[in-house]
Amino acid sequence: MSQQPNPASEDSASAEDSAAAQGRRAEGVSEVSPLELLRTALPGLTGAKRRVAEVILGNPTVAGRSSITWLAEQARTSAATITRLSTALGFDGFPELRAALAREHGRDVQAGWEKDIGSAITPEDPPEKVLSTLAANQFSAARNAMASVDLKAMTRVADRIVSARRVQLFGEWGDAPPAYELYLRLFRIGIPVWFDEGAYFAQVGASLLGAGDVALVVSRSGEGTIAEKFVEVARDHGALTVLITGDPQCGLAAAVDVPLHTGTGTGNSWTDYFAGRSSDSLVGALLWALVAQRVPDRIYDRMTPGDRPRPRTRSQDFLNDTQH
Repeated sequence: MSQQPNPASEDSASAEDSAAAQGRRAEGVSEVSPLELLRTALPGLTGAKRRVAEVILGNPTVAGRSSITWLAEQARTSAATITRLSTALGFDGFPELRAALAREHGRDVQAGWEKDIGSAITPEDPPEKVLSTLAANQFSAARNAMASVDLKAMTRVADRIVSARRVQLFGEWGDAPPAYELYLRLFRIGIPVWFDEGAYFAQVGASLLGAGDVALVVSRSGEGTIAEKFVEVARDHGALTVLITGDPQCGLAAAVDVPLHTGTGTGNSWTDYFAGRSSDSLVGALLWALVAQRVPDRIYDRMTPGDRPRPRTRSQDFLNDTQH
């Protein structure tokens, strides 16, 4: 059975009003968080006003878009009590308090959006604006990669991959997709390649490498204890260590034999991350294409009988060439 409001207790709360009045308009209430005002006033509130404050604090987003009638029902009190609490906090009434709650929610949403997604795209942008922004980011990332990639270093890595007994790739979390795509492409043309994800498999995979083999890490930030251990173990076993990264000054870049810079840094938001991933994928695709150029006789449909061409010798000649 719901508790009925007690008008006498609601009207006898001058002490509560005094406690809540710390943030009145004279102190610039429009610049103060309404939730902070409520939290400050809460210890001095009792009865119906405390229930109103608790309902608002419990779900400020809903309170910021609901009617005074809804709030009164939730707090089991009257609209008059809500009005008195609003004025005690320094607002002209509940409509002004509600507007302040809505503005604060909007600021929180905007701050959260910009921290995660970034400012290049807003929640109000139409689909065509979102598409054009992402396309522009991809174009910029590709242009940066073209200006930054070391083609001589890429050629060295491609040569070593073709002649390696074993190629070990590592990437985790957001770095895994471009690393795994490179793994699939190399695997399809018969390169002895493995993809590691996770500390245990990365360390075991690196320990299986030997002289002439390749250990390649994709790491946008160039940081991570698992990646560092992977590189350390691979180098100890004589493998060529390679890093695809967006930060040429990172610690891993100094630890590997061949750092490959993609030209796009890590950034601080998802749109930056998206552009970086585009550059990672481009550099990975370039590396695969360079490998494929060295073994063109391996490019055919293995799944369809009769599609295999007559044997050619270019791949074996490449492997037998001591210059590689």
